[in-house]
Amino acid sequence: MPAADKPYPSILDFLIRRFPQVLRTIWEQRILDGKVLDDGGIPITVTSEYTPFKRIFYFREVEQERVIPFAEKILFQNDELLVACKPHFLPVTPGGPYVAECLLNRLRKRTGNDDLVPVHRIDRETAGIVLFSANRKTRGLYNELFVHGKVEKSYQAVAECSCTPEKTEWDLENRIVNGEPWFRMKTAPGEANSRSIIKLVEARSKLARFILKPLTGKTHQLRLHMSGLGFRIQNDKYYPDLQPEIADDFNHPLQLIAKTVKFHDPISGEQMEFTSERKLRW
Repeated sequence: MPAADKPYPSILDFLIRRFPQVLRTIWEQRILDGKVLDDGGIPITVTSEYTPFKRIFYFREVEQERVIPFAEKILFQNDELLVACKPHFLPVTPGGPYVAECLLNRLRKRTGNDDLVPVHRIDRETAGIVLFSANRKTRGLYNELFVHGKVEKSYQAVAECSCTPEKTEWDLENRIVNGEPWFRMKTAPGEANSRSIIKLVEARSKLARFILKPLTGKTHQLRLHMSGLGFRIQNDKYYPDLQPEIADDFNHPLQLIAKTVKFHDPISGEQMEFTSERKLRW
């Protein structure tokens, strides 16, 4: 709660001013239902006093949240780390119309570990390997692996390929920045901040299968790099052209999978490698 002049408003009045699109009666009911908590996790009341710089918590709800009819799979779990394979269409963390239907909240509910936090992310439309820290005390060690490029990631994709390329391997570097609308990215002049190694493995019937190795982790990096080379990943609704917004077509997922992850575990000292069992339509 931010600084305020005395006399302080009630917490209820503060919430109404802060979120004017939400009716007073809705906030009152949320408080009465015990859905607004103080920083000790205790439900507030409609008479709770406003205290500047103290925290309150409300976990966003979505009416009639869409269910993603595909299951994740836990590949590995110990006291420090959980490795899961995510299905297409399921976001890693809450966002937009998805709250309960995300990999993080599914795994927290399934394991009972509310300390689970992803140490990297993949797109909602992409399937494959995602790593979670299971222990806040050692979380920084796993974050550093990604920050310092010590995790080797390999993806597989099927993309449109209407001609025979002169090359079959590309080492692509460029600068990726936010585009329009906000959820799309674009390349721009300037110092490169993204790098991918892309290899064409096999081509047939105006399609080709690729192995992709991102050496950096910019949003939509592989989708943008593939599109820039003239290879639109099958069922990509964002690149190269933004497609009209429609409901998810579960029969036509984006043909992109985070296939393998390799790294040296900073706790056990072991070399770790995980592979997704999911397959592309090829």
